[in-house]
Amino acid sequence: DTDSIDMLYPNILRIQRQTTCSQVKGIFGVTDSDSIGKMSFPATQAAPCFSTSLPAIFPSKADMACLVPCAIDQDPYFRMTRHVAAKLGKPKPALLHCKFIPALQGDSGKMSASEAGTAIYLTDTPKEIKSKVNKHAFSGGRETVEEHRRLGGDTRT
Repeated sequence: DTDSIDMLYPNILRIQRQTTCSQVKGIFGVTDSDSIGKMSFPATQAAPCFSTSLPAIFPSKADMACLVPCAIDQDPYFRMTRHVAAKLGKPKPALLHCKFIPALQGDSGKMSASEAGTAIYLTDTPKEIKSKVNKHAFSGGRETVEEHRRLGGDTRT
């Protein structure tokens, strides 16, 4: 989805200027025979960690710190981002690590940007969000209000 890349692109370029090929090779295992996309992707992954990448959401908060909830497999991207933040004079993003953020369908998988039904996106409309939550999200509630009042919440999930 490239609809909003125009907001991210200036910071992607700033991050790319502050990151060397040697760093990307060392952190992500990229080799000389890999596509250039693999070399440039870490900057794209890092850009949303800076409030200036999202002016429509944070119009007057140019230096607001970012809290990034991420699974442990994303850690290398955000360690690189914290390193680059200092060079850019931006606040370092803070990380909230977890095993994996579960998909809306439950514990059987992880939330994934490549599987549209497993996540709620910033670009989802209120109607899409309501539909996804009503269809998939588990609150611990019982099948009926009466059963919930009688038995309480189910916290096993």
